[in-house]
Amino acid sequence: MLDSLTLLFEKIFLFSNFNIFTSLWQEEPERAVKWPVLRRGDLLEVQRTLFIHYGIYLGDNRVAHLMPDIMPALTNNKQLIKPVVTNKRLILGCIYRNARIRVDSVEDFAYGAQIMVNDMDMKMKCQALVSEEVARRAEKLVGDIPYSLLWNNCEHFVTYCRYGTPVSQQTEKFCYCLKTIIRDQRSVALTVGIGVMYILCFGLAPSTTLPTILIPFILWMAG
Repeated sequence: MLDSLTLLFEKIFLFSNFNIFTSLWQEEPERAVKWPVLRRGDLLEVQRTLFIHYGIYLGDNRVAHLMPDIMPALTNNKQLIKPVVTNKRLILGCIYRNARIRVDSVEDFAYGAQIMVNDMDMKMKCQALVSEEVARRAEKLVGDIPYSLLWNNCEHFVTYCRYGTPVSQQTEKFCYCLKTIIRDQRSVALTVGIGVMYILCFGLAPSTTLPTILIPFILWMAG
């Protein structure tokens, strides 16, 4: 039951971050961007189509970052896996819960977006580790890794490397919004209304009656 709820929340989190005015399958055009001065161990942040994406700069124009990617689950051919992860591969990787901590060039990591450097240092309560230690942590973790939008995403990876503790402010914001919705008693009335309509459409049966009773009851108790 807990695994099912976790999977449901992850899918909600994924779709809640979609830009409804942008096609999910449309790749972003390349743009000429001037990069800031980067130092080994810097935490890099870029705005991609769906999420804010994070990475650790390793030096020599290389960035280690955790990317959801369906390709490693489909093939062992390194030539097919190596190219930059497109939005299509990213979305399918999220759904399949497959990811890889990979090393790409700064250009491929940024994917045409502007880079922010160490912006998270002002938001975190703990002190950043020594730059060399940050980079070494990132290098040790390169390779395949299970993926979870809520519990193990790119932000967890970089915060572990730079601050020693894996956290995700994006996940915390989503959980706060979800908690707000659950605590709103209008959610109970809404689920009751949907349940009644479901019963009217499909008839009175355990498969329609039990959800109509249990879901509003759980929301009411949680609120």
